[in-house]
Amino acid sequence: MIDILRNRRSIRKYVPESLDKKLMDFIAEALLRSPSSRNINPWEFILVDDLAILKKLSRAKAHGSNFLENAPLGIVVCGDETKSDVWVEDCSIASIIAQLQSHSLGLGSCWIQIRNRHHNSEISAEKYIQNLLKIPSHLRVESIIAIGIPDEKKQPLSKEKLDYGKLHKNLY
Repeated sequence: MIDILRNRRSIRKYVPESLDKKLMDFIAEALLRSPSSRNINPWEFILVDDLAILKKLSRAKAHGSNFLENAPLGIVVCGDETKSDVWVEDCSIASIIAQLQSHSLGLGSCWIQIRNRHHNSEISAEKYIQNLLKIPSHLRVESIIAIGIPDEKKQPLSKEKLDYGKLHKNLY
């Protein structure tokens, strides 16, 4: 696990090639195995591999989502706020599980924050996606995870650059 964490980086450039169904199945299984508070599993996932829909999703925000247009897979991570008061945390856990599983399969990924972001001055990114994908209003959109075969190589962050000042023992 530490090797996955050491080497995983946010990847925003992908080879223009669809993903093998077997890889997508592994990612889907990992999503469904994600831990959640009290095992409520308030999340719902929309796996998008339709290039026309991915292009529209890439316009969800003014900044920080355009690279999704070139990803072969986008996972829209939603949470049912009527089922759990910690849907945000549960969806965040599922989002990172998708990224770690993707990396373990040799794929690249990048988190796209949607909750509390704007599409434009009149509509939120979340509302834009809910309308586009016909998501019921009780399901909130936390993030989109872009996934694909990496078309860029990023060096791992060296251990020396880690901020060990963020660690405290016993007391702050």
